[in-house]
Amino acid sequence: MTPNLSRADKSLKRVLIYRTGSLGDTIVALPSFHLVARAFPHAERRLLTSFPPNEKAPPASSILENTGLVNGFFRYTLRTRSLCQLLRLWWQIVRWRPQVLIYLNPSSGISDARRNAAFFRICGIPRLIGVPVTEDMQFSRSNALGPCLVGDVLGATFEHECSRLARNVGVLGDAHLDDPASWDLKLTSAEHARATEVLKPLGNRRFIAVSCGTKIQAKDWGLTNWRSLLARLPEVYPMYALAICGAAVESQQSELIAAGWRDSSKNPIVNLCGMLTPRESAAVLMRATVFLGHDSGPMHLAAAVRTPCVAVFSARRLPGIWFPYGNQHRILYHHVDCEDCQLETCIDQNKKCILSITVDEVLAQLVSVQPPSQLEFGSN
Repeated sequence: MTPNLSRADKSLKRVLIYRTGSLGDTIVALPSFHLVARAFPHAERRLLTSFPPNEKAPPASSILENTGLVNGFFRYTLRTRSLCQLLRLWWQIVRWRPQVLIYLNPSSGISDARRNAAFFRICGIPRLIGVPVTEDMQFSRSNALGPCLVGDVLGATFEHECSRLARNVGVLGDAHLDDPASWDLKLTSAEHARATEVLKPLGNRRFIAVSCGTKIQAKDWGLTNWRSLLARLPEVYPMYALAICGAAVESQQSELIAAGWRDSSKNPIVNLCGMLTPRESAAVLMRATVFLGHDSGPMHLAAAVRTPCVAVFSARRLPGIWFPYGNQHRILYHHVDCEDCQLETCIDQNKKCILSITVDEVLAQLVSVQPPSQLEFGSN
């Protein structure tokens, strides 16, 4: 039985949360962020996170602002060996005097977790929760979700990252992973208004949201595939419009795939890459009938706002860990002998896992999520 927090625990005033990464990493931790907020309702909660690795990756603050889940941020360069930066970070934490540390970081090995724990103790934090110093805490459990439909194949999956995180901080209570409130971004009226504004060119048509961007080469399905897929969508969904989402640096690439749609349909299409904040993008994705894209931050954003996803995955990680959370999604994932390579750039195997996924397969999964017979012209 997981012990409840004492009254003294609930009265703590300063809680430091440790979670690095960008868009997708932040979103899958949302249930745990909500759990921490419930466990320490009167505390100032600050997040220790990393600077984004590149311009495609938005910072954690771009998701968590306006949610009330955290009240401030400490930032550092991930894997830095700069003594000056580490000393500066140490001094910032020491001066703030957190009373507890909630460890929500992605797995990076037991030795790394112990090294991080030692740093936090040097910072004077008396209590550390969730530090993954055992293999069970580090790794997703196999078959934790039971059999899962991956494409047309029913097979074993591994524990979702959001579940591993919640399990590691289970002393705080139940994270309620299946409750939509645990994924609530608390989007503002201004963010919803911005989504309404940019979608005006689509009129009152229902639309499919697409994002073909990824910051990792091994997860890229390729421009040719995306363009071919978009060229076939109007035949199946003749009354639909299209909205493409992503970072500003993905705008030109998105225009190239949009040509497939424009060659086949007179229905409107909007390229919103670089026009919206991540939270405004969430408001757009909430209005979409279905999301179509890579294993990416926008995919997790769509899943968080309860939009069904059809997601094209490489096999660089084990199935299930980074799938969009929920049973309403469809995943394209091909098992290969080099599965779970964790490579960011695949050259020797020529990305055979993701490039073996065909346009026909993706289209079939899209139809299984949203059969054409259910599509009607009109507003959502």
